[in-house]
Amino acid sequence: MENRTEVTQFILLGLTSDPGLQVPLFITFLLIYIITAVGNLGMILLILLDSRLHTPMYFFLGNLSLVDFCYSSAVTPKVMAGLLIRDDSISYNDCAAQMFFVTGFATVENYLLASMAYDRYGAVCKPLHYTTIMTTRVCTWLALGCYACGFLNASIYTGDAFSLFFCKSNVVHHFFCDIPAVMVLSCSYRHINEVVLIYVASFNIFFALVVILISYLLIFINILKMQSTAGHWKAASTCASHFTAVFIFYGTVIFMYLQPSSSHSMDTDKMASVFYTMVIPMLNPVVYSLRNKEVKSAFKKVVFKAK
Repeated sequence: MENRTEVTQFILLGLTSDPGLQVPLFITFLLIYIITAVGNLGMILLILLDSRLHTPMYFFLGNLSLVDFCYSSAVTPKVMAGLLIRDDSISYNDCAAQMFFVTGFATVENYLLASMAYDRYGAVCKPLHYTTIMTTRVCTWLALGCYACGFLNASIYTGDAFSLFFCKSNVVHHFFCDIPAVMVLSCSYRHINEVVLIYVASFNIFFALVVILISYLLIFINILKMQSTAGHWKAASTCASHFTAVFIFYGTVIFMYLQPSSSHSMDTDKMASVFYTMVIPMLNPVVYSLRNKEVKSAFKKVVFKAK
């Protein structure tokens, strides 16, 4: 039999090996993480404290903020440690755990965006029946379904990747244990595993996208039927932030995962990964909520109470 040594830990190459860039990148990612934590945890706190925000839209926003914070926390602290103290190693089990939580929270966000599109459909197209469509029970079950689907799929993704045998290089050409970057290190035959990954990811992405596109198609048709310009503007502004975030999120995810590993450029993947693991979780509170009058009002109310 062939002598083979199984990999017990991985080395993350990180974003750069240039010593001159490590401190500026550390400061940049530290600021991004602080803004992400303050923005998302602050949003959750506002929604909990202000009864005017106890509506389906803000219920989903609160869950999205929680997911974004956890999502960023699964990646950013390890990246900062690598830049500051050159802690580039990660154990086999920690790598699997990081992959599980990153893919799990990403999939939860995928389904939350679809649930939010359905919520916007109800608000714009069925305003008179909105309270009966989006009841507390319906919202709760939708959110629980998002988490269940997310972590079920994370189990499939992680099990699929780590069912392979790693006996060659343990150097991951990435700044975290991303699925394509880890799978390419395997010395096993991985074509079937890659096909499973692509099919499962395709189902998750396109199922959610179909829900979103149908919801927005019906919203668009409803807007065209409106007589007043004010009604057009109000309906469009209600959906603009969500649509922007959907475009950014799905654009990067499709670019990253729905292509064979042979087509991947690791440097390009790193840039896309920085965007969807760090930048999007930071931007979501701004894109969704800080432009919203109700959130601004709730924020002022909390600040003045604190004074």
